[in-house]
Amino acid sequence: MARRVFFSFHYQDVIDFRANIVRNHNVTKDDNAGYFDASIWESAKRQGDVALKRLINGGLDNTSVTVVLIGTQTYARRWVRYEIMKSIERGNKVIGVHINGIPDKNQQVKTLGPNPFDYLGLQISTDGIRGTPTVWNGMQWVYYKDLEGFEIAEQPWDKRGKHFQLSHWLRTYDWVANNGFHNFGTWVA
Repeated sequence: MARRVFFSFHYQDVIDFRANIVRNHNVTKDDNAGYFDASIWESAKRQGDVALKRLINGGLDNTSVTVVLIGTQTYARRWVRYEIMKSIERGNKVIGVHINGIPDKNQQVKTLGPNPFDYLGLQISTDGIRGTPTVWNGMQWVYYKDLEGFEIAEQPWDKRGKHFQLSHWLRTYDWVANNGFHNFGTWVA
């Protein structure tokens, strides 16, 4: 069954063409890599916070996977953070794909950007069935202000009442090193 994928990315990576390589790679293949693109464009920011949350939430409707395209500044983008946390709240599979190894419009590559899953976390409730989103502010973990706590799959006893970075649970891949052109369909399965 084909997956509906929501792509989360920093708009600079669209300008540099890196995000577009991943988002459109199925056009050059014989199949659609098992997904449909259901992402929205960051230009909606101009409509304000409530409208943007509504657009993101609508963009996530009917999706089952969220793919975070990781560039240099992706980890620090407020709305990428919201898309990640909202995806977890709604039960989407969430993965990260490093894209800085893809040559940009000037055929330049960059070193890997920071993993956004290292800067976001969940405080697990003592009963193990709720997660409260957190964010690293550069000095400490603080509660994430754009989304309240939500129900999660029941966590084992050893995780209850503890805090974990999202990277504890969420996988990342490198588009170039892990041959994303051929493997993307299995990553989102």
